[in-house]
Amino acid sequence: MSQGQSRRAFLRRTAALGIAGGAAPFVTQLAAIGEASAAVANDYKAMVCLFMHGGNDYANTLPPYDAASHAKYLAARPTIGHARTALAGTALKPLNSLGGREYALSPALAPLLPMFDAGRLAVVLNVGTLIRPITKAEYQSSATAVPPKLFSHNDQQSFWQACGVEGTPSGWGGRIGDLLQSGNGNAALTCISAAGNAIYLSGRSAIQYVAGPTGPTPLLYNAKSIYGSNATASALRSIMSEAPAHLIAAEHAAVSKRALDLFDRVDGALGTVPDADFPLFPSGNGLANQLKMVARLIAASQALGAKRQVFFVSMGGFDMHDGLVSDHAARIGAVAAAMRAFHDTTASLGFSDKVTLFTASDFGRTLTENGDGSDHGWGSMHFVAGGAVKGQRIYGTPPAIGHNTPDDVGQGRLLPTIGVDQYAATLASWFGVGASDLPTVLPNAGNFSNLDLGFL
Repeated sequence: MSQGQSRRAFLRRTAALGIAGGAAPFVTQLAAIGEASAAVANDYKAMVCLFMHGGNDYANTLPPYDAASHAKYLAARPTIGHARTALAGTALKPLNSLGGREYALSPALAPLLPMFDAGRLAVVLNVGTLIRPITKAEYQSSATAVPPKLFSHNDQQSFWQACGVEGTPSGWGGRIGDLLQSGNGNAALTCISAAGNAIYLSGRSAIQYVAGPTGPTPLLYNAKSIYGSNATASALRSIMSEAPAHLIAAEHAAVSKRALDLFDRVDGALGTVPDADFPLFPSGNGLANQLKMVARLIAASQALGAKRQVFFVSMGGFDMHDGLVSDHAARIGAVAAAMRAFHDTTASLGFSDKVTLFTASDFGRTLTENGDGSDHGWGSMHFVAGGAVKGQRIYGTPPAIGHNTPDDVGQGRLLPTIGVDQYAATLASWFGVGASDLPTVLPNAGNFSNLDLGFL
């Protein structure tokens, strides 16, 4: 093994350690910056994953609105379902026909209705983790492989973000970054999380840069003195960034220097787009704070030399086995406010058609209520938003509502009719990933005949 190969192998293992505390994870992630990408970008595009941890309740997010379907929906959830009269103000009027089926947004999602009506928001029905298409009979007979440990939070979060079991070392957002990072002025600014580390953004060579709601975390917290001594702080920085002769020590110094330099560059760029210039984001909304940071980084993308950027934001608290009526409305209301502020802000910046935000979650939930909540499910609906979206449309086949239907694997758990690979491939293709590279990004892509769902 050559010295260069040895060094790369060491760096990959070091990055995988995930050393805890302070800025250490950031530093070790920087070490995994890899070689050239396979795709070229001349314009700017950003893709933003909004992950709802816990399993979002699809049935109360997008309740059926036509009278026959709503009656079946309310029969399955007499305690937690939305009354049809409460949905009149958020009933959707899609451009495409659904064979008489109708849907409405939850009243808490009212801020998203103007986006849908303006063609800036699309709905995708019954998306879920799949290895390949599957029928109910195949599922019941175990004739076709399915993702392991269905209905388990950690495992299904991993399959959504990485298309693999928990412990998979890279996610499909990071693998997209692998292909496009060399087109950026700094490869380390390709995959950016505003919500801490996420497997979604880990690539084989691309790494994730973590920026909090107030900006990047500085190495040594930018301390000017240590133990009251400016000289000690200066000496430590020199030791960390000056390259000694030993291979491993030299690489550690190079990584530390990159971390220091990158902080200065990002912090300086964010200084030109201060927080006060982004007034549309609501206060007291953690997701809105994350999306505000994403918007600021997008606004600074030219100064940072970025052409392609993959972002990750998240919100927890969607595992609602009880208290769903009030808690779910509050959660998705916060999501709607944050999404609307982000869309309006990117539009005002002139980036609307260059930025696509999409939702994801562990899984959907049962149609059948469990007291005043719902249990873990499988398929779910999702939103895609942005100026490039072919919006005011509902994509996919409306699932049958009720028990023991072809779409029900038990308690109203939807058998997905669209795989995550298909959803992700549509996004990746818009982003600039070529058809020949899709299997590199999405290992199960070859099992699906349709990798373009048409929403972009």
